[in-house]
Formats: sequence, C-alpha cells, structure tokens
Amino acid sequence: MKKLIFAAALACAPLLAAAGLDEDVRALQGEWERIKYLRPAAEHEKAFETLTRSADEVRARHAGRAEPQIWYGIIAASYAGARGGLGALSTVKEAKKALETALAIDAGALEGSAYTTLGSLYYQVPGWPIGFGDDAKARALLQKALAMNPDGIDANYFYGDFLYRKGETDGARQALARALKAPPRPERPLADEGRRKEIESLLAALR
Repeated sequence: MKKLIFAAALACAPLLAAAGLDEDVRALQGEWERIKYLRPAAEHEKAFETLTRSADEVRARHAGRAEPQIWYGIIAASYAGARGGLGALSTVKEAKKALETALAIDAGALEGSAYTTLGSLYYQVPGWPIGFGDDAKARALLQKALAMNPDGIDANYFYGDFLYRKGETDGARQALARALKAPPRPERPLADEGRRKEIESLLAALR
C-alpha cells in the first residue's frame, strides 16, 4: 500500500510543479500590468526594480522552463526602460540573455512572446558600440512572432511600432489595425485596455 501511495505521489509531482509555475507566472504578469498601467510613471523604476528581483527568484525556482525566463525578460526590460540612460544597459542585456534562454528552451512558449520582446529590444536599444541594437534582427524576430501569433495584440503592436519608427507608415497602420482587432484575453483585461490605449495613441501620431 505504501508503495502504491508513493507511486501516486510521484505521478502527481509534475502536475504540482506545473501548478506552482502557473501561479508564479500569473503573479508576475499581474503585478507587471498593475505597475505599467495603474501606477504613476514616477513610481515605475522602483516598482519594476523590486519586481525584477521577484522574477529572478521565480526563474530560479522553475529552472528549465521558458515562461519564467520570458517574464523575467519583460520585467527587466521594463525596469531598464523606466531607469533609462547608460546605467540601464546592463539590465537590458540581462533581459536579452533571459529571452534567448527562453527561445532555446521552448520558442513557442506563451505564443512566441520571447520573439516579440526580444525583437522590441533590438529596435529600442542603441546599436554598436553602445548597445546591441539591430534593426534587421528586430524585423526578423518580430516577423517570427507574428508567424506564431498572427492575431496577437502585442505581436502586432510592436511590429507596428517598429515600422512607425522606421518611417514605414502604411505597414505600421496595417499592423496597428490588426492589433486593435485582436481577440480579447479574458484573463488579461487590464493589459488589453492599456495596450489598446497605446495603439490608439500611435495611430493618432500617424494621422
């Protein structure tokens, strides 16, 4: 009987680990959304710095999984963006490394979000000799993200933002229009609302 109970416990272990992973990732995701879309911009740097540390703990707890690496990359990139300046480059590089690790583990995790976020870094970070920015790599990564999630709000938004910055206004409008038509994510209403406002703002700049 003891052996049977032990065998059953072993069979449940992966399910329990997955449940813990999902809860941890949802917690990071929810806090990132609250910081980005509800808190004043003046509070972002400190709040994202704290959340980056939490994300680092989560990815250490779930080594070998892509999802925590992706969220570490998103959060660290947000912290770097809020911090700004050359001092943020080391954090951006850590975000890049985490996203590359996620791609090596599972490129399809979170509907290709690692491609989206990494692509956004490549077009927003300065190029050599200051940083690793590279528009050609940004375009390729963002197009991979769209190939995996063609209707996604984030994939289309970031591709539209990239095209806007490159002066490709027609393509930018098309990508942003697709982003606005993206199906709602029932579990992420705050993120959807905030992203749609960003899309509308960018479309207004294109008019």
